[in-house]
Amino acid sequence: MKRSKTMELGVGLFMLAGILGLVFLGLRVSGLTFSVPEDTFRLEANFANVGGLKPRARVTMAGVTVGRVTEIELDTEWYDARVVLELDAELAGQLPRDTTAAILTSGLLGEQYVGLTVGGDPETLSHGDAIRDTQSAVVLEELIQQFVSNMATN
Repeated sequence: MKRSKTMELGVGLFMLAGILGLVFLGLRVSGLTFSVPEDTFRLEANFANVGGLKPRARVTMAGVTVGRVTEIELDTEWYDARVVLELDAELAGQLPRDTTAAILTSGLLGEQYVGLTVGGDPETLSHGDAIRDTQSAVVLEELIQQFVSNMATN
């Protein structure tokens, strides 16, 4: 009798550890964090096409994550997509005005994220400024359609 209670307790603890592990992995994959938000530096960028970009997508510079996409909305003045970027506060006052933002894809069909490339302008972007030089997402369906139409004309 004593042995079965010990075994039941062991199996219960093992199941609890497994469930906690699955919850942890689910949170890591979804990008949710429970950390205290630090000071951030906010920028905006307008794109003609954001493709499959989602809020909470990464913002990177040289392959290093430096922020997240917080908001994607339609700009009713120009009818393009306005993307709000929250960057690490340490970048405030350090990004040149001619910084470019491009929507990139991890691998062939992976997640989309925003990649920043710095320029050489001595003036810098400040909190709330807009990045003027942007490159929209490459949509795989459009590339296939162009390829097929080029093949049909040849």
